[in-house]
Amino acid sequence: MTDQTPAQNSSFQTEALIAEDIDAYLDQHQHKSLLRFITCGSVDDGKSTLIGRLLYDSKMIFEDQLSALESDSQKHGTQGEEIDFALLVDGLAAEREQGITIDVAYRFFTTEKRKFIVADTPGHEQYTRNMVTGASTADLAVILVDARKGILEQTKRHSFLVHLLGIKHLVLAVNKMDLVDYDQATFDRIVGEYTAFANEIGIESFIAIPISGFKGDNITAPVGGAASSNTPWYDGPALIDHLETVEIANFAAQARTFRMPVQWVNRPNLDFRGFAGLITDGSIKPGDAVRIVPTGKTSTVKSISTFDGDLDEAVAGQSVTLTLADEVDCSRGDMIAVADDPPEASDQFETTIVWMSDEALKPGRAYWLKLGPQMVSATVAEPKYEICVNSFEHLAAKTLQLNGIGVAELRTDKPIIFEPYTKSRQLGGFILIDKFTNATVGAGLIHFSLRRAQNVHWQPTTITRDDHALLKNQKPLVLWFTGLSGSGKSTIANAVEQRLNLMNRHTFLLDGDNVRHGLNKDLGFTENDRIENIRRVGEVAKLMTDAGLIVLTAFISPFRVERQLVRGMVPDGEFIEVFVDTPLDVAEQRDVKGLYKKARSGELKNFTGIDSPYEEPENAEIRVNTVEMTVEEAADHIIAQIMPLK
Repeated sequence: MTDQTPAQNSSFQTEALIAEDIDAYLDQHQHKSLLRFITCGSVDDGKSTLIGRLLYDSKMIFEDQLSALESDSQKHGTQGEEIDFALLVDGLAAEREQGITIDVAYRFFTTEKRKFIVADTPGHEQYTRNMVTGASTADLAVILVDARKGILEQTKRHSFLVHLLGIKHLVLAVNKMDLVDYDQATFDRIVGEYTAFANEIGIESFIAIPISGFKGDNITAPVGGAASSNTPWYDGPALIDHLETVEIANFAAQARTFRMPVQWVNRPNLDFRGFAGLITDGSIKPGDAVRIVPTGKTSTVKSISTFDGDLDEAVAGQSVTLTLADEVDCSRGDMIAVADDPPEASDQFETTIVWMSDEALKPGRAYWLKLGPQMVSATVAEPKYEICVNSFEHLAAKTLQLNGIGVAELRTDKPIIFEPYTKSRQLGGFILIDKFTNATVGAGLIHFSLRRAQNVHWQPTTITRDDHALLKNQKPLVLWFTGLSGSGKSTIANAVEQRLNLMNRHTFLLDGDNVRHGLNKDLGFTENDRIENIRRVGEVAKLMTDAGLIVLTAFISPFRVERQLVRGMVPDGEFIEVFVDTPLDVAEQRDVKGLYKKARSGELKNFTGIDSPYEEPENAEIRVNTVEMTVEEAADHIIAQIMPLK
């Protein structure tokens, strides 16, 4: 090749600098800006080939890869550039065949001007969740389109998602132009079609580049910036030139108001107390006034510490430790913000949720919500609607399936610090985690706090729950009886209440059938209705313990996570899970109400133990086996276990 690309020219300059002054080279490399971008599109649009070309042309592949490629070039006796690039692309393709990029593959390369991390995501529709993972931290998205196929459904899906996730910089890379003879009319037609689509979903701007990942057209350009000779009709930048010059998120973040979520409190000795975290927005200097959220306490910054020493100023993207002039109450999950413009704290939100689990969303079920360093329990209401990513229609939905996107209200068990996702990706984006598997099941964006969260406040009262309990001379408890239908829950709970009554204890028994005659008469027996049934009963039981009562509940309550939800509603030590352990065949033989017979015949759907699961307690405080024990023996055993708690 006679012309040198900027990357090749940079490579020679870099080698010279390394030889002359390695410290200067390391300093230059350390202070390069970092751009995170994602490549996405439909299957076989050429993502691996494009990434291979970027890696090859950057001349910054790991040394062992270069050595292997040079060795193979000499072995095959072919031109170095052709065989090197072919082998690299073959390697990336082999990774795909091995399933590596069914998940997200991250690759690093650098040029003279900037460092890059590229997320290579799968193009298959069933792996949309993986694409969302890659896009969640990206500053820019390269949407690839095969010039022969034009705009496809997956092109629209991925464009909609990167727009939803707040990526402002989009590149429409019309690939494989060499296979359509670099036809300008084909390129113009695709760009026109994409422009109409982009306007429809609110994408304000994008740049379109005709490329050939395999041939290298308009990936990099010769020194002087001219376009590929195969596309003389194109006068825009080459892809790498655009990637090197586009404004990245940190610059925009530095212009916003100061925010730093506290990740940990550092106190190596009594004379030093620092608050460490990553600055998500804005900048800070010693002497600046700050406010702690949610406590509202104010102070001023005393110092900004890093591993390399104190700073005169810190900006978004830096991890620092702040010391304050005053002793203030501040812990992990709190926020240090500029004093006159702090973020909000709330416990109810409207959100958009991208569901990422094979198991559907369970409205009303408690999940862990993680937003930065904050981790709280959260429940999602039935979606207002699901968004069809092909037609963008709003569809009625009671839940979200894998890769589903919906708008739903969400409630947390305590206020969290947030900002709308459109204002801050760091403070407005969260993930949902299954409480028992610890798997990430969803990703969400906060739109705004619900108005009722600001309008409804807790009204303090003079008489406390301790006063109620003292008046009754007892410790409040929730005795939560769980087991299969026919196991004997209601019978044993009734016997226990009789004994407590004779002992002058103040009690109330909430029975599953009785509650469905009133409070929960609107609920059926679907999985979602069962979850809501237990949530409501848990809230009632909590109110009754606040009144100082010993509450007995007899509900199948088939799901562990809902029982755990109720446990979390009351103080530690006040929830006693009583597992009425009866084998299914024994419960079915009893069948006092004839329910098992109906379920077996298909007349009764969603019946626990038959066509709906029952999850046995793993660590119940009390277990009674009704095969081995009579009702009286079971009741006496339970009384003996709980009396030391009095």
